[in-house]
Amino acid sequence: MASKAPPRIFSPARRIAARRRMLALQAQPDAPRYLIDDMVEDVLERLAFLRFDPETALIVGDYSGELAGALSARGVRVTEAEPAKGFAEEQPYPFEGFDLIASLGTLDTVNDVPGALLHMRRALAPGGMVIASFVSSGSLPVLRDVMLSADGDRPSPRLHPAIDVRAGAQLLQRALFADPVTDHRPLDVAFRSFDRLVGDLRALGLSNVLADPGPPLGKAGRARAREAFAAAGEGGRTVERFEILTLSGWKPSTGSG
Repeated sequence: MASKAPPRIFSPARRIAARRRMLALQAQPDAPRYLIDDMVEDVLERLAFLRFDPETALIVGDYSGELAGALSARGVRVTEAEPAKGFAEEQPYPFEGFDLIASLGTLDTVNDVPGALLHMRRALAPGGMVIASFVSSGSLPVLRDVMLSADGDRPSPRLHPAIDVRAGAQLLQRALFADPVTDHRPLDVAFRSFDRLVGDLRALGLSNVLADPGPPLGKAGRARAREAFAAAGEGGRTVERFEILTLSGWKPSTGSG
């Protein structure tokens, strides 16, 4: 029997367009990089804690280039891949045999997350490790409330559904990773305005890529959003929270591919 197709929550075309816009915005000197910086630092800390020194690594989604630079400086042979440039995470990888695969900020908008994790495991060498970090459930609580206020009695889909810690653990087990570990950490960022938050989300590749994104907010709705966002803060700043979920596991040295 053919396997059931995953639900189409996200639009692949909108996802690629959002990441291409992100890459263009990240080329600017004042681009916000706090999320990718946090993820890169976390990967390096995990490798140091585990005393794991890979010889080869595949890095997916790190537009900063910092992780590739840090690993290359240690003598690791690094391959980089970017969904906006044609790398398909929901298809079998065109290369394999990596000691480490690090996926940063991409799995949150993949329709077939179990399939993407299976492709990662198959692209690892026996005994290889995957580390996947992305924005997860519990993120942007202020913005979620603001959008409800802005839409009034007829709320529209504005923010993505997200994976939580429990679901992350189940996904790792389903993909047959050994010694799976799932954890999350908060990152709080203060914003002077609603428009600054929206600008950061676009530059971080976190804009709406839902298959059914709903109607535009509109001028009146945007005005209500600005007012509600300012009211949620104090001293001219509103603190928003990003929750970063990290999934890690190992490909067994023997057994299934």
